[in-house]
Amino acid sequence: MNPISVTIAPEATRVRLLAMAPQGEMMRAVLGPAARMHPRAAATLLEGLALWQQQPLSVVLYADVSGDGCAMGLLDALGGGVRTLHYEVEVALRHARRQRRLGGVGNFRDLRQLAFAGQVTP
Repeated sequence: MNPISVTIAPEATRVRLLAMAPQGEMMRAVLGPAARMHPRAAATLLEGLALWQQQPLSVVLYADVSGDGCAMGLLDALGGGVRTLHYEVEVALRHARRQRRLGGVGNFRDLRQLAFAGQVTP
């Protein structure tokens, strides 16, 4: 099985998602903010992708300390990543920095770097 890694970056106004397979990008998405999503939306999305690909996913929640990622239901009571039959979540903390507005879907370079840096392991 080829491992599939999914990096999720919740921000105040949107959630960016990047799915990578060994041969490259599989999926890129910009979704609405985590604060307005259904409590099971992130889990259902990840379960559906795992079922579609017929293998568990390795997920990195790339969030800052303010807790944008907490609303997604991917953390346990101690703030660690959730582990299910379909996916396993690791948390990577983002350093606060100045935000830039990007046109279109935007730049996913930071999420790609996480995947390539070995942050995402099966």
